Amino acid sequence: MDIDQEFPPPDSLADSYAEPDNPNPSTWNHSQCNGFYSEQFEGAAQSYGHGDTFMDKFNRDEFSDARKSNLYYPFACCNEWELALWLLRSGLSMKAIDAFLSLPIVKLLSLSFSTARDLRRRAELLPSGPRWRSMEIKLSHPTKHPVLLYWRDALECIAWIFNHPLFRDQLDLIPERLYTSDAKLCRVYTEWMTGDEAWHMQSQLPEGATLIGTILSSDKTNITNICGGRVAHPLLISLANIKMSTRLKLSSRSFMLTALLPVPKFVHKNKRMRGVLGDRLIHQCLDIVLDPVKKAAQFGFGDPFRHEPRTAATTLAQLSVVKSKVDPADLQAFFREAQRFRLNGVSDPFWRNFPLSCPSIFITPELLHYIHKESWDHDVQWCLNIVGESEVDFRFSVLQPTAGSRHFKGGISKLNQVTGRVHHDVQCYLIGIIAYAAPSEVTAAIRALMDFRYRVQAYHISDDDIHLISAALSEFHANKDTIIEHGGRLGKGKKVINNWHILKLELMQGIAPSIKRVGVTIQWTADTTEHAHVSEIKTPAGSTNNNNYDPQICRYLDRAEKCRAFELATSLHEQEDQTALSDSGRSEDDRSDLSDDEDNDNDNAAQPFGPSNLACPSTNYFTISARLSAKQAGTIPSPLCSFIVGSTAVNLSYAPSLRRISVDEAAQRFGLPDLRPALANFLQREAQFGAGFVHPIGGQRRGSRYSNLPFTELQVWYKVRLQNKPIHGNSDVSPTQTLFCTPPSSGAWALGHYDAAIFNVDARSEWPESGLEGHIVGQFRLVMRPLSKTGEKWPWTDRFIAYVQRFDIGAEDVTQLPILKRAKQASGERLGDVIPLSQVRAFAHLIPRFGATADTRLTAYNSFEHSTEFYLNKYFDKNTYFALT
Repeated sequence: MDIDQEFPPPDSLADSYAEPDNPNPSTWNHSQCNGFYSEQFEGAAQSYGHGDTFMDKFNRDEFSDARKSNLYYPFACCNEWELALWLLRSGLSMKAIDAFLSLPIVKLLSLSFSTARDLRRRAELLPSGPRWRSMEIKLSHPTKHPVLLYWRDALECIAWIFNHPLFRDQLDLIPERLYTSDAKLCRVYTEWMTGDEAWHMQSQLPEGATLIGTILSSDKTNITNICGGRVAHPLLISLANIKMSTRLKLSSRSFMLTALLPVPKFVHKNKRMRGVLGDRLIHQCLDIVLDPVKKAAQFGFGDPFRHEPRTAATTLAQLSVVKSKVDPADLQAFFREAQRFRLNGVSDPFWRNFPLSCPSIFITPELLHYIHKESWDHDVQWCLNIVGESEVDFRFSVLQPTAGSRHFKGGISKLNQVTGRVHHDVQCYLIGIIAYAAPSEVTAAIRALMDFRYRVQAYHISDDDIHLISAALSEFHANKDTIIEHGGRLGKGKKVINNWHILKLELMQGIAPSIKRVGVTIQWTADTTEHAHVSEIKTPAGSTNNNNYDPQICRYLDRAEKCRAFELATSLHEQEDQTALSDSGRSEDDRSDLSDDEDNDNDNAAQPFGPSNLACPSTNYFTISARLSAKQAGTIPSPLCSFIVGSTAVNLSYAPSLRRISVDEAAQRFGLPDLRPALANFLQREAQFGAGFVHPIGGQRRGSRYSNLPFTELQVWYKVRLQNKPIHGNSDVSPTQTLFCTPPSSGAWALGHYDAAIFNVDARSEWPESGLEGHIVGQFRLVMRPLSKTGEKWPWTDRFIAYVQRFDIGAEDVTQLPILKRAKQASGERLGDVIPLSQVRAFAHLIPRFGATADTRLTAYNSFEHSTEFYLNKYFDKNTYFALT
């Protein structure tokens, strides 16, 4: 690959100032979209002819004639291409690939390449995307080494992403305003195109023009962590028009590396001035990289009060004043003068000549650092200082472990290498942990920030939600001084800091206005781009010789992109050939009779999602359950081990944990002396009200310990898997949650391991829309299926049932977490009943109410059984939060 090869002129972008072929000057478009009422911008995103598609460019490649007879040229056939692709992606060194290709059994394949170098040469012949180039940056101040910039034309990168088949149906091109009703009283904000700024920018463009939003993400990342400490500074680019559900998925590769910004070492005695020189260099490089985009846009295109935004006009006016007084070449004098305006010393910001560009708008709030890191750096530290490290650590350590979630068995105060994942995990438990150990005003302040944190992560936010977001932040500011009063805000030497000069708190003031301008905040999170550093920087760097990283990273990425594009193009060609072959054997009448379902299936099959495009997806039990329920009765075992109830999918393993156990033995093993009367009561209700009856937990019980049952044995399961559909999210399903229902054992779980869940007890209520109305919280104690006698058929043999112990629900103002108390019978025993497993709706995470000081006898294995009062932790995940708030 020649990284200095000149760019071809972009040929895929339509001239937005030409007359459209088919203008459609319709009036405002009012339609219903995703449950909201949509008002679309008139005359936006008109078609101006036909450009080159992804496949057009592939078919017009330098070697397209050779591919007419051999689709996989420069490889001999499909099998050879698949082997070559595997070797190129394997991470094997060139020496290891040479050793593999020299094996006698491999030589029998008569491959067209015999060495790793030959393999790479052939990969270089594949159709290319945007080409890399390099240049030396001349600076006025000396550096230890020459400063080299490696970059690709940002406009070509935008065109490449825009033209990619993966995003064919994932682009929003027309600004719109969403409302909760057709009265248009309450706006809803989701994607970038639903914000005020997209509408405003579109109004400044010629009629019919298409507005393309460009996302730039830049952050330094370590290449090596051992010796040398080499650092890379990638600049990633993507499109704000791509729907969040696709753009935020790592597997979509919607972010493209467009430049490797230099990280030089300046020779200057003043450390702060070295930082100013570094900032100036970044803006100088961005000027070069983004110059084609600027031309395309120009020619065709801490306190509770929020302060005036730093707009482009304000900053440029201030820079003009500074330049009139001091020459920018006089670095230290210019920096001192710039500091009077709170500027960083950059004399020519890259955005100064970028049309429709204002830093107060395009620098969007970012959740990973604004929200999650703030919680660890400040909220958690305040709690540790006020409650005490040992008390907080102990409370974290005795929480009952939850499958799939981190258990802090050693507490949190001594954690090393705290990642964003840890920030999230600690947030989930913090409010329940500090309750009653911290003063109520402190708890209220921390809880208000937590509510703010969760609400701004929603995937669609209405005007009413924005009011709640602002109210939560105001509540924090109303109570924040108590944090200082109780010694929460400490600096070096444990000295009290008597101010609120915290940048991240000040930045929070801009989140609500930003949502209205550019859409919801979650779409701008750095999680995706931080993870992209692995595929775009760290993995390529691992294949280098550990010298002169940048050009080798560029070559690696160029080969990888060629392979991905070639794999996609050949896959699409194969699908076209298969479709043509099947169509050739079908008459015109047959083709015209295709059903809508068949058309949809063909569309789905054509989606460019192959094994190499997607990460390993989590199991979708909704899909599994739907397929099982569609099977003909009698062809699969009954009852179905996976089934759907409302927005919940329930899964049990095919093989029970206990294949056969008598009712009385199960009662003894699981510590349920009233199991037999509970089963009798369940059967009586079934007989009286029918199989569709929604069973309560509690009420008058007619069965006794001596009741006769039409069965004597049970099958028992120790685990239940639940999967919900997200209320807010970018995926079809939430991660699966495993709930345990394990009897006492001789190991750590001497009292058993029983998880809690939310159950429906009112057919008129739906989860999660109804919240806790019509639902109760209960603890799984036994999941079973009665075994009928041979030759007898009963309705309940085709259902799974569960013994559940109920909690009574109360409220608390300070934490605003529901309080749960174990329901008791008149005898003082825990109140439980047998209900159908189909009444379960969601996992419920409980935190014991520790009080002012936690009982030191508690452990992670007995805290659930020894505690009588709990908090229902709505902060465990966003689904639970939005359902219970």
